[in-house]
Amino acid sequence: MDTATQKHLLLNGKTIILIGTAHVSEQSVLEVSDAIGREHPDTVAIELDEKRYESLKDPESWRKMDIVNVLRNKNGFLMLANIVLSAYQKKMGLETGVRPGDEMLAAIQKAEELGIPCTMVDRPISITLRRAWHKNSLLGKCNLLAALLGAAFSKEEISAEQIENLKVRSEMDGMMEELAKSMPGVKEVLIDERDRFLACHIWECKGDKVLAVLGAGHLNGVVQHLERLAASQESSNCSDIESVPEKTAAAKFGAWIIPALIVALIVAGFVVGGKNKGWNMLSAWVLWNGILAAVGALIAGGHPLAVLVSFVGAPFTSLCPFVGIGVLSGIVQALVCKPKVEDLASMQEDASSFKGFYKNRILRTLLVFILSSLGSSVGTFVAGAKFVSIIPSFWNKIISSLK
Repeated sequence: MDTATQKHLLLNGKTIILIGTAHVSEQSVLEVSDAIGREHPDTVAIELDEKRYESLKDPESWRKMDIVNVLRNKNGFLMLANIVLSAYQKKMGLETGVRPGDEMLAAIQKAEELGIPCTMVDRPISITLRRAWHKNSLLGKCNLLAALLGAAFSKEEISAEQIENLKVRSEMDGMMEELAKSMPGVKEVLIDERDRFLACHIWECKGDKVLAVLGAGHLNGVVQHLERLAASQESSNCSDIESVPEKTAAAKFGAWIIPALIVALIVAGFVVGGKNKGWNMLSAWVLWNGILAAVGALIAGGHPLAVLVSFVGAPFTSLCPFVGIGVLSGIVQALVCKPKVEDLASMQEDASSFKGFYKNRILRTLLVFILSSLGSSVGTFVAGAKFVSIIPSFWNKIISSLK
């Protein structure tokens, strides 16, 4: 029988049992073990990807990380988001006595005891976070970072009763509605796309009876997609959401045309407006980019050399699609203030406090990367807007000179 946390479906002769959990709920740990023992399914599907499963089995895996390589591979935001989310769930777990993911491990252990195969059916977190970043505007990216950091720094205590309420439909629906209003792009990637991804991979699990363990927030969406799959209203192929979309030709062209336009406007400033106008435009570009990138690095507590690199490098990296100033300033920060063993050991704990971000050298490096990048982006928009505003006067002068 269906409940707020369980759904039993019979679709095309296949029984699918969905167990909705709260990820730091002691009750969820007991519930999934009991359900697997009672139902004895042919396959147990787990809302994890292979890398997250390995991380659950090896909680010390972060210690193998090289921050410089992370930045070189343009994974700075991904790593920061992972750390903050892990820190938030760990904090919730401390208040309830359950570690994040314990219910997933309990399901896997119970299945192994009974000789039942397990299948990881979630999309890799790296792809999910990259898609969320890709789908957001600059303002959306700022909102996403603010939401992540706000959750990490929150001092609000969460009771076991509140955790259990997260499995109730009305509570979860309210949270989803708020997320959809404030960050629709993020909600689409984190919830809607993963509902479909989970449903497709649960549907493909072997056997006539499948039991799936997933977060309660996905329960209703996964049910809807499974019912559509059973009715053949949509394909079980979800390859379109399995990777970060390639940049379109227009986007690639735009990545070059905008810097080219900026350079052309500055040159036009010298040619049409004279030396004073040209130097004013050039200095505006350099100062807006450099100062705001440097301010970002300074706010992040960056080393003076990282701040200097942000100031000098931002006007140039803003014109180059291949490298961002955050990568350069972050690498300089990591090389000058090399992370220590204790920074790796306390990284997740430090990520739950404002003070911890500045004390931990790895987290401070990530802050330098993020905030110098945001500062340069804002500087590019401000300087670019000033340039665009003078195009009509340039055009009028060119027309006048031709008459």
